[in-house]
Amino acid sequence: MTTPPPPQPQYQQAPPQQPPYQPPQAPQPGPGQPQQAPHQPPYGPPQPVPQQAGYPAAPAVGRSHLGHALLSEWTKIRTVRSTVWTLALLFVLTVGIGALFALALSGEEYVGLPLLAGTFFGLMFGQICVITLGVLVISSEYGTGMMRTTLTASPQRGRILLAKVLVFFGVSFVMTLLATTLSGLAQSSLLSGQSATDRYIDSYMESSIENGEVIATGTHWIDATFGVSLYVSLLGVLGLAVGALLRHSAGAITTMLALVLLPLLAAMFMFGESMESLRDFLIEYAPLNGLATLFGLPMGSGDDPISGWGLLAILAAATTAALIGAYAKLVTTDA
Repeated sequence: MTTPPPPQPQYQQAPPQQPPYQPPQAPQPGPGQPQQAPHQPPYGPPQPVPQQAGYPAAPAVGRSHLGHALLSEWTKIRTVRSTVWTLALLFVLTVGIGALFALALSGEEYVGLPLLAGTFFGLMFGQICVITLGVLVISSEYGTGMMRTTLTASPQRGRILLAKVLVFFGVSFVMTLLATTLSGLAQSSLLSGQSATDRYIDSYMESSIENGEVIATGTHWIDATFGVSLYVSLLGVLGLAVGALLRHSAGAITTMLALVLLPLLAAMFMFGESMESLRDFLIEYAPLNGLATLFGLPMGSGDDPISGWGLLAILAAATTAALIGAYAKLVTTDA
């Protein structure tokens, strides 16, 4: 018996392979025809590139102006912890010491001070908070390196300095005005009506006495609130300018404290007639005397002392000169 041969494997015939897809080629220009630019389509005018789905177009960026710098500085100053702490301490010292002073004298006889003078003793310490904050507004950015980022975002350096000055001056003036007003209200409510008929009245107190009682006129209120707020705010701006010049927080704060306190401290140790003229000069033009004069407590002993607003004008001129120096250094040196 013959064995049948084994079945042969069946192979399916593979389908013919299709050539890979080739995009249609643009016809080549013939002789004498101009060659098209490679980035242009071969036919018709250039077509706009369609927007990719899910990727929004970049927003148009306009030119920056002073308003942007003001908003940036306002964001910085209100989000920094040092601002909250220094302004809170300003309130505690000014209102707290002023109220304690008025409370301590409320049951006593008249001591020969203007009605709103108690605010001076609190603001004498509170002004240090404003000066410190003014220095930190700009010196802290140099210490952390943030100033380079600030100047990169806004290359107009004069605009940055102006924005810092305006924002800081506005904040310090409003907060000082509020603190001095509250302290003045405490003085007025606790000390008004004190009798001064049986006491010798100094010349600087003549405007504070009416019908034998201690009063505070509208001029006294303006000097003890609006005037002293301008004075303290300008001291803070002067600290900002010194901070921009020195670019070191500790050095700038020490310089400002020496400027405020050293003239009176030095005058206390100047004895003898040979140093009398220098002693009187230091006392009359000391920053603390300007603040005290606005409260009706001039420290000078001259026959014709400078008014508080005159000393305020001198401080404004000195602050302007310091800001000019800070601007010159900012635009001529690297951050």
